[in-house]
Amino acid sequence: MQKFMKFLHTAGAVGITGAIAAHLVLLSVLSQLDTLAEIAALRAGIAAVATWLLLPSLVLVLVSGLLAIAAHPQFGNAGWVWVKVALGLAIFEGTLVSVQRPAARNLEYTLEALAGEISSAELAGLLHSEWGPLWVILAICLANIVLGIWRPRIGRRRQPKDAALSRAA
Repeated sequence: MQKFMKFLHTAGAVGITGAIAAHLVLLSVLSQLDTLAEIAALRAGIAAVATWLLLPSLVLVLVSGLLAIAAHPQFGNAGWVWVKVALGLAIFEGTLVSVQRPAARNLEYTLEALAGEISSAELAGLLHSEWGPLWVILAICLANIVLGIWRPRIGRRRQPKDAALSRAA
């Protein structure tokens, strides 16, 4: 069961970082497009990545991580686990507020511009506000992955080697 939870957690982490990376790549292509129809198609792709890859991966990471903590009491005493939990909550909130919602909203704005309801000049300002949150969330995701691999001793004091040896004797 432990290996299965770790597999799910790792698969979810790969999904989140892949979705954020794909979002960044699609945004880089967005500035090269000429027509509103092309922009709308790309915005639909960004919204689909956020909805069908990013959110399920996020749920998978959170649920498998919390189940792993519940199933393994030693995780409750490890400081690195609680740092990962805090970073995971930051990723969750940041993803919902700064990635998922703007992806859907920007698709709506692009479709409104395509229908002639708003000017295409208003769309130009949207692109600049998307980059920052994506890079921050990607950095937090990578920090979380590093914590899971490295597992530093956070919050515990190391005993001197002499003290550990005297206890063993």
